[in-house]
Amino acid sequence: MKEESTLFAPLPLPCGVVLKNRMIKSAMSDSLGDGCGNPTDEQIRLYERWAKGGVAASIIGEVQCSPHFAEKPGNLVLGKDMDVSLFKRLAEAGRSNASMLWLQLGNAGAMSYPPTSTPKGPSALDLPGLSCEAMSLKEVQEVPAEYARAAEQAKSLGFGGVEIHAAHGFLLSQFLSPLFNHRVDGYGGSLTNRMRIVLEVVDVVRKAVGPEFPVAIKLNSSDQLEGGFANEEALEVVAELDASSIDLIDISGGTYFPGAKSASDSAGKGPYFAQFAEQARHRTNKPLMLTGGFKTKDQALEALDQRKTDVVGLARALVIDPDLPNHWKSTENSDPVFPRFENPPEGGITAWYSMKLTAIGEKRDQTWSSDLETAIQDYDRRDKERAKLWNEKFRT
Repeated sequence: MKEESTLFAPLPLPCGVVLKNRMIKSAMSDSLGDGCGNPTDEQIRLYERWAKGGVAASIIGEVQCSPHFAEKPGNLVLGKDMDVSLFKRLAEAGRSNASMLWLQLGNAGAMSYPPTSTPKGPSALDLPGLSCEAMSLKEVQEVPAEYARAAEQAKSLGFGGVEIHAAHGFLLSQFLSPLFNHRVDGYGGSLTNRMRIVLEVVDVVRKAVGPEFPVAIKLNSSDQLEGGFANEEALEVVAELDASSIDLIDISGGTYFPGAKSASDSAGKGPYFAQFAEQARHRTNKPLMLTGGFKTKDQALEALDQRKTDVVGLARALVIDPDLPNHWKSTENSDPVFPRFENPPEGGITAWYSMKLTAIGEKRDQTWSSDLETAIQDYDRRDKERAKLWNEKFRT
């Protein structure tokens, strides 16, 4: 079928690596690290399952360049204290079935998890639910080298690529946003200055990994916050990235700013950021990945056939059905059935999906059933347990 060939056509990236099809498991915080920055057997099984399920690549989000500004104590950490053998096992599992496994490199900055961090961002903030110190100029200038070291380490461990996380309100996204970034030096003020660190990170990461290793970037189409990073500025960043060595621009949106509604919790139909992707197509020749809101095969085909995107980023759909690409290839009526939640609390849906991921990694997803309240309790209890382990290892 012509339609099917669109979804399962290979895609060459600028670096020369070829994706076997147009479906990538986009980054999620699976929270399956061991609390000391290392992979677990459950996490290794999870990414092997997705590889065997037919995706072209999976992206692990987010993997910390250092342990000091983590998003959660279930994150992985690249560094001198990691368990190399576990990371190599994870990389090998993610290569199953001609798939690839990429690490999303991140730093939570102002939104670092307070029980394990002293949050720091571009500027000092003191807001309800969010406070942080300002980074010094020296600390800002050290950030690109941290990403470069982590990317080089990812390559040496056998991972297939990296994604630079510049979305969802984490550190690089904070620099782009006038809500977070009030600096008056060369990294604040104009958009040229606010995007400076992002372009510096892209440049040094490429130099660290060489010309033939995939380097993607995740970029917000907007913060979805009044006075934040908006569409027009995002398009200017896309235009600047067109002149860079980036291989794939992963388009998303929204932030984890306290009280902000997550785009992934939307009940809307279809991909959330498709209109922005259409606009971005006119600003770059780089391959585009559109993440968020894909729930059916027809939606994926439409976005590809209309050239709104080159790659479909799937997240929660692959939690519901880890074998979705294989099912889409072999069966017409194989779309996932998503659960419905009545008045979920902030972060509640994320907790439910995270615990579902745990069930997949533990090979009990066929029998797993959890109400929202129980999932939230299990998720919070695990974070508290792992925070203790994290602090014992990294903050003593």
